[in-house]
Amino acid sequence: MSTITNFTTLAEVAQHFRMDLTGDHRPMKDLVLFFAHNGTGKTRLSMEFKQAGKVLDMDGNVLSRDTLYFNAFTEDLFSWNNDLENDTHRTLKLNPDSTFFNGLHELDLDVKIESFLNNYVDLKFDIDYNASTVAFSKSIIVDGHEQTVENIKISRGEETLFIWCFFLAICQLAIDKDPAYSWVKYIYIDDPISSLDENNAIAVACDLCNLLTTEGNEIKTVISTHHSLFFNVLYNEFGRKVKNKRYFLHNKGANGYALQDTNDTPFFHHIATLSELKKVVELNKIYTYHFNSLRSILEKTATFFGYDKIDKCINGLEDEVLFERALQLFSHGKYSIFDPVEMGDDNKELFKRILNGFLGKYEFYFPQIFNEGIQTETETASA
Repeated sequence: MSTITNFTTLAEVAQHFRMDLTGDHRPMKDLVLFFAHNGTGKTRLSMEFKQAGKVLDMDGNVLSRDTLYFNAFTEDLFSWNNDLENDTHRTLKLNPDSTFFNGLHELDLDVKIESFLNNYVDLKFDIDYNASTVAFSKSIIVDGHEQTVENIKISRGEETLFIWCFFLAICQLAIDKDPAYSWVKYIYIDDPISSLDENNAIAVACDLCNLLTTEGNEIKTVISTHHSLFFNVLYNEFGRKVKNKRYFLHNKGANGYALQDTNDTPFFHHIATLSELKKVVELNKIYTYHFNSLRSILEKTATFFGYDKIDKCINGLEDEVLFERALQLFSHGKYSIFDPVEMGDDNKELFKRILNGFLGKYEFYFPQIFNEGIQTETETASA
């Protein structure tokens, strides 16, 4: 039975990860890899980990720090100037006030960034270190001739890849013990693959593993993701190359957080999604976007059994035609978890019938991590 550790706060989880990496009362690890759904608190956890490594003076000024991190806040250090007046000279601006860009002028990162970026996209860039801006260009073929288009605004996916490669270049400097990043003891990476397709997600995972397993690398790493494919590739790529610990992190609401050791790739997360859907049904707090989650589970179940359509997963249920139409209609709506709309009573009842029928047909096992009020063999963490 895998160990389940309960925590009250994310700060406690962060300290648990640090103890894994320092070997405090346990075998020392070089890497912590964990899977968690969006909304669990991954970004906040990364900030708690970073904060735990800071030393402050009496006035609250930072005397030292130990964590180089990539998360949503890192991406916010880059913003677009779209030249609204002339609509010609569009640049990506860097925030020069951030310590993330320490020594930027002296380090001349262009070559390192380009070596990573070329693995993903055919894109040219020019960094103006004095103005802290980046201009992009791309070669296109017009009437059989190659032309360069200057000052373009790149796609969201290309922007994500550029920022990611910028971060990798800095990681390379830290691993190579460049004096500008000699303070880095830990690298914390939270969900670096937003806006990326699956091919790039695989490539990012492989390149990250190659970088972190560089001979002589002494920096410890934490990686979190909600993307099962990304987790699976990292799980397989790191394998036995580094001493690692793998977890599933679950948000238990008012009851805090649960961290489960896992030696399996995270197909387990589908159970977590089903558990959350069971919970919202019990509370009768069912929102329109929950249909998207339910459809996702049916799609994965259909794939597992080799079905070509999700209707095979509800075949034989009473009102299966109605259920299939409801899933098609509601799951294709533009429902946002950031602007949730609660379902009406009729649709709530329909949702409950579909979910209960599905769970009745397929007897999923729900580990104790998702069931409240039943005693299990767990380890309760202290602050």
